[in-house]
Amino acid sequence: MRVVLINPRFRLPIDTRTTPHLGLAYLAAVSERRGDEVVIFDCDVEDRPIQDFIQEFRPHLVGITANTPQVKQAWRTARAIKEVHDVPIVLGGPHVSVLPEESVEKPYVDMVVRGEGEDVWIDISNRVEAFLKDQPTFSTQALMHPENEVFKDCLGLTYKTSDGQVHHNMDRPPIADLDSLPWPAYHLFKMERYTNLQPATDHVDGARSFSILTSRGCPYRCTFCSQSIMPIKWRSRSPENVLEEWRHLVVDLGAEEIGVLDDSANIRVKRLEQLAHLLIENRLNHVPWIFVNGIRANLASKELLALLKQAGLKRVAFGVETGDPDILLSIDKKVDMDTIRQAFKNAKEVGLETIGFFIIGLPGETRETMQRTIDFAIELDPLIANFSMMTPYPGTKVYEIVKRQGRFLINDWEDYVFFDQKARYELGDMTAELVEEMYRKAYRQFYLRPGPIWRRVKTKDFWLNLPRNVRIALRTFFPHKEKTGLRKQIEAEGAI
Repeated sequence: MRVVLINPRFRLPIDTRTTPHLGLAYLAAVSERRGDEVVIFDCDVEDRPIQDFIQEFRPHLVGITANTPQVKQAWRTARAIKEVHDVPIVLGGPHVSVLPEESVEKPYVDMVVRGEGEDVWIDISNRVEAFLKDQPTFSTQALMHPENEVFKDCLGLTYKTSDGQVHHNMDRPPIADLDSLPWPAYHLFKMERYTNLQPATDHVDGARSFSILTSRGCPYRCTFCSQSIMPIKWRSRSPENVLEEWRHLVVDLGAEEIGVLDDSANIRVKRLEQLAHLLIENRLNHVPWIFVNGIRANLASKELLALLKQAGLKRVAFGVETGDPDILLSIDKKVDMDTIRQAFKNAKEVGLETIGFFIIGLPGETRETMQRTIDFAIELDPLIANFSMMTPYPGTKVYEIVKRQGRFLINDWEDYVFFDQKARYELGDMTAELVEEMYRKAYRQFYLRPGPIWRRVKTKDFWLNLPRNVRIALRTFFPHKEKTGLRKQIEAEGAI
């Protein structure tokens, strides 16, 4: 079959990273293994309208990914496709996994995959192909007719039959053996059109920057984390399996940096130690790599970090979130401030660069608690302090807290975009003005110190990225008006 996998255009502020979508890369890989002709159409980097491509390629099946700020654009994309070609359209991703009925009730969306996508996608593909064999002419209406019951027992699927009825099948178990998955299909991306993993910090050719996933799931359930909608069971690939993909990225694709995208890569320390030894023994440690999403501070011993440094690790991130002990306890982080302090100390002592993730405006915050977070960031003094305003994503505990006790300041999914620098809610005495004030203060107070300034200006990458760094600084430190051009352009494509 001919299959298209689509990343809808994503309304992000300028200078944020654009990297290949790893979820689509995995779906494309399993589709190719199934024998399909697969195209990945990333609207962020494509020049032609999606309608023109669809009319030319005439796919048998379309998959569209969608996170929360992207979901309305996913709906617009689905509608645009349906207007030029009759094809079943499947949506997947974190947002639709939480709110599947919202999407499948749209007239131009036929199915929604909940949770991990690979097994469900192949199951759907097999059923569509089997249906096509018996049809002299194809119509989605016939495929979705309730009498045919094509998708009746397809686990992990929410779908709409042609009589308008929505069906919510049972969940599909998480993939147990991650080693059984093929490597992500990077050959289907226009790699030269992407940035590197952390463009504000490093100057690396985006075509030589790759991501890798060595484990899935997270056993922790932090109240603010949108990953809490995914399986709680943590599963990992074997060190040997990861090594072979790592070798492929370095030797075959010429990787100049690798980003580990796991949510919790160090849950099993021994496995990570084994991988590190393999990278060293196989002389793959000359390519620098980073933990993009961070690792658990309570499992980051000095011995482990020293070994990872020897294996090529350049930069490690930790989710600190807050500098107030009571707030830290309230978000179910399952770590204390002394443990976080020790993790940063361990990393610095072995020569690793550090990133700290901090959140301004968690439930229960006051000016004093947010100031403690700023002070804690200064005390830890990472190379990069990433402050964000709390965004209550659907499916998280914070979302339910705000729904019951607070007031949302956004009424559009597109306003959930992560880098917009606007408060998303108010709760109790915590106002939007206070949160936005403390957010900008955090960046000014942390970065406008002699130490961070000197660290940045003495690096070659800072000067190579100077125009980008100036724009980021101006936008972050000072209030700004929303750039509405892209939003208006997107809305002009269809009023949803």
